[in-house]
Amino acid sequence: MTAKANVGYIGLGNIGKPSAERLITDQLAVHVFDVFQPAVDELVEKGATGCQSVAELAGKCVHIGICVRDDQQVEELLYGEGGVLANAAKGSIVAIHSTVTQASVLKWAEEAGEKGIHLLDAPITGGAHRAAEGTLCYMVGGDKEIVERCRPVFMTSAEKVVHAGSLGSGIALKLCNNFIQYTEFVAMAEATRLAEACGLSVDVLREVGLSNGVVNEQMHMFVSGRNGLARSCSEEEMEQFFGALGALGRKDLQCALDTAADHGVVLPTAVYVRDRIENVFLARDESRPPRQDMPHQN
Repeated sequence: MTAKANVGYIGLGNIGKPSAERLITDQLAVHVFDVFQPAVDELVEKGATGCQSVAELAGKCVHIGICVRDDQQVEELLYGEGGVLANAAKGSIVAIHSTVTQASVLKWAEEAGEKGIHLLDAPITGGAHRAAEGTLCYMVGGDKEIVERCRPVFMTSAEKVVHAGSLGSGIALKLCNNFIQYTEFVAMAEATRLAEACGLSVDVLREVGLSNGVVNEQMHMFVSGRNGLARSCSEEEMEQFFGALGALGRKDLQCALDTAADHGVVLPTAVYVRDRIENVFLARDESRPPRQDMPHQN
């Protein structure tokens, strides 16, 4: 009988938890860690092994997935005496699923390589429902041989694994994809506002947009669902439902802008979208001034 491969997953949030759950198979021994213990307990009930620390998980696993919010949280997991890099064995693979900057990925991979650990970027798209269905898309940057070693792990929750190219290309692809998506949301929200002011419905806008390819179902679902809630919710309730998503969008767009600046590329539309994406998620009046707590790209 072939021994199961030990794989770990850190970060059991909206997408991380269903992705980690799909790792629980006859071929893999799954170890999980999260600061939110109920999420760990839920997966333990389904067959995973809960770890008390990052160090414990890293010391047991040959493949470690990290799915947390941002660059800072990834760094906190990687570094220090209790971090992944200090405790994982040589030859282990660390896959970063978080949406971060390309510069951070390149730095982390270089420092992991000095310890004999393979770190690659493997961001994902598709959302929680597609993670649960096993139909995510992974965008992976790294050496082909290492990517192929990861493919069976990724395919537990994916319908497609795209090897984008060398290290850092996976996160670059994700940042471009997110930029397009958030721009679509902003355009759809503003077009719907104009349509409704002219006596049209979002549904008739969808009908024409689907016919000529201008609108996709995700754009329509986002705006129609948001508008439906906004009509019956207070501003505080909208913040509860959509605030975290808007903040996440702003963070992702800032990652795209930071990465663009590293390459000498100017993205004026991304600046516009970044400064409005939270108002768009919250269905706020655009007469409100955008947040100015992050530096603008010139």
